[in-house]
Formats: sequence, C-alpha cells, structure tokens
Amino acid sequence: MSEHELDARHVLCPLPVIRTQDAVKNLPPGAILRVHCTDPGAINDIPAWCRINGHEVLEVAQDGREITITLKVGEG
Repeated sequence: MSEHELDARHVLCPLPVIRTQDAVKNLPPGAILRVHCTDPGAINDIPAWCRINGHEVLEVAQDGREITITLKVGEG
C-alpha cells in the first residue's frame, strides 16, 4: 500500500478539494493520501467529496489551524 502527502495549505475553497481530486486521479486504488490544509471548510468538503466519489476517510485531525484528512483511494 502506497502512502502520499498533499500540501493544500494556505489556499481556500474550492482549491483543497480540487487538489485532492487531482492527486487521487494519479493514485491506485488502496493508496493512502494525507491532505494537509488550513481552510476550515475542508473538514466538511473533502469528506463529502470522498463519499460521493467512493473513497474512504480514515481520519480527520486538527492541530491549531492545520487540518489533516487521511483518505483511502477507492475503486471508482
């Protein structure tokens, strides 16, 4: 299983979701992607995008302003 990092800090909606979508396109099913962002809307937006597109959110963590969303790429 491959693990990848995406830096989507210091950009606002909708860019964290768009950058997540672009990163996932290049990853195989089962890959783990950690998205680091600072836009508070990403806490809801990225998990919603994952549900719609068949990816699994493994963890959402927040440390101060920084949010890390860990997802597993689905088959879709």
